[in-house]
Amino acid sequence: MRQLRVFVRIKELLEKHFSGESMDYRQMISLFIPILIDQAFIIGLNLLNTAMISSSGVAAVSAVSTIDSLNVFLINVFVAVATGGTVVVAQYKGSGNDSMVSRAVSSSVTSVSMLSLAIGLLVIALHTPAINLLCGSAAADVVSHANVYLIGSCISYLGIGIVQAVCGAMRGVGKSRVSLMLSLIMNLLYVLLNVVFINFMHMGVLGMTIAINIARYAAALCALIYLFKLDATLHLRFRQLFQVPWFMLKKILFIGLPFAAEQMFFNGGKMLTQVFIVSLGTYAIATNAISGTIAGVFQIPASALSLTIVTVVGQCMGRRNIADARKFIKSFLWLASFSLILMMAILMPLFYPLVSMFNPPREIIDDIFWVVLVNALAQIPLWAISFILPSGLRAAGDSRFTSIASMLTMWLFRVAFGYVLGIVLNMGILGVWIAMNSEWAIRGIIFLKRFKGKKWYEHQLI
Repeated sequence: MRQLRVFVRIKELLEKHFSGESMDYRQMISLFIPILIDQAFIIGLNLLNTAMISSSGVAAVSAVSTIDSLNVFLINVFVAVATGGTVVVAQYKGSGNDSMVSRAVSSSVTSVSMLSLAIGLLVIALHTPAINLLCGSAAADVVSHANVYLIGSCISYLGIGIVQAVCGAMRGVGKSRVSLMLSLIMNLLYVLLNVVFINFMHMGVLGMTIAINIARYAAALCALIYLFKLDATLHLRFRQLFQVPWFMLKKILFIGLPFAAEQMFFNGGKMLTQVFIVSLGTYAIATNAISGTIAGVFQIPASALSLTIVTVVGQCMGRRNIADARKFIKSFLWLASFSLILMMAILMPLFYPLVSMFNPPREIIDDIFWVVLVNALAQIPLWAISFILPSGLRAAGDSRFTSIASMLTMWLFRVAFGYVLGIVLNMGILGVWIAMNSEWAIRGIIFLKRFKGKKWYEHQLI
C-alpha cells in the first residue's frame, strides 16, 4: 500500500510539472531516456578511453587532453549549426508541417557536413602553428603525440559532423532512440578499437587516432542509410542533400551562427585557459584532464536534460504555447539540480575507485579530489541556470542574446579570473576551476533575468 501511494504521488508530480497542452510527461520520458542512455555511454566510454590512453603514460594523456581542447572548440562550431537544425525541425514538428520537417532535416545535414569538412581541411593545413600555440612550452614527447592526434582528429570531422547533424534532426522530431543507436554504434566501436589498438597492439596515440576515424565514418554511413533507406516518414531523397533552399538555411543559421560564434569564443577561452595550464606542467595538465572527465560523469543526467529541453521547448514554440514553454523550463531547472545532488551522493564515496582507473601519479590524487569536490558542490545551484536555461531560451529562438551573454562572461570572468587565481595567486588548477564556477554564477543570473521577461519568446522563427 505504501509503495502504491508513492507511485501515485510521483505520477501526480509528473502530471503537475511535466505535462501540458503541447506535451505530457510520458512523451518527455520517452524522449529523455534514450538521450540519458546516450550521454551515459558517451561519458562512460570517454572515461574508459582516457583510462586506456593513460596506460601509454602521462605524456600521452597530456597530449590528448591538450588537443581535445581544440577538438571541442572546432567540433562545437558545427554542432552549434546542428543545434540550429534541431530547433527548426522541432518547431516545424510542433506546428504539424511534415513537408517542412523533411526539408529542414536535409538542409541541416548538408550545411553541417560542408562546414565540418571545411574546418577539418583548414586545421590540417594550419596544424603546425596550432601545435605551437597549444603545446609551445610542453615537453617534446607531448608535442609529438599531439601532432599525430591533431591531424587524425581533423580527418574524422566530416564523419562526426554527419552523425551530429542526423542525431540533432532526429531529436528535433522526437526520435531520440535513433540518435541513441547511432551514438552507441560510434562510441562502442571506438572503445572496442581502442582496446585492440592501444591495449593489445600498444599503438598508443596513433592507435587512438585510427580508432576514432573508423568509428566516426562507420556511424556516419549508418546515419545516411537510416535517413534514405529506413525512415519512411521523412520521404528524403539523396539528391536533396545538394538542394539546400536559402530560406531554410537562413532559419537554421539564425539559431546556429550565434551559437557557433558563442562556442568559438567560449571554447576559445577554454583553450586559452588550457595554454596557461600547460605552463603549470605535465602533472597540472593531467590533473585538469582527469578532473574534467570525472566531472562529466556527475553531469550525465543534467546534460541529457539540457539536450531534451531543446526539443520540448522547440515543439512548444512551434505551437506558440508560451505557458507550456515557461512551465517546462522551470521544471527542468529543478530536476537538473536534483540530479546533480543525487550524482554527488552516489559518486563522491566512489572517488578513489574512479580515479584509480586513470593510474595517476600519487602526487596529484589529492589535487584531483579537491577539484572534483569543489566543482560538485558548486554545480548544484549553478549548473542548471548556466546550461539548462540557455538551452531553453535558444530553443525559443533567443539565440543571439544567450550567445552574447555566454561569450562576455567567459572572457571577462572565467579566463581573466582564472588567470588571476591560478597563476597570479598561485592557486593552480583549483583556482582555474573556482573561476569557472564563478562564471557559471554570473552567467546564470543574467539568464534568469532574461527568462523572467518577455523578449526571449518574441522571436518568430517559422
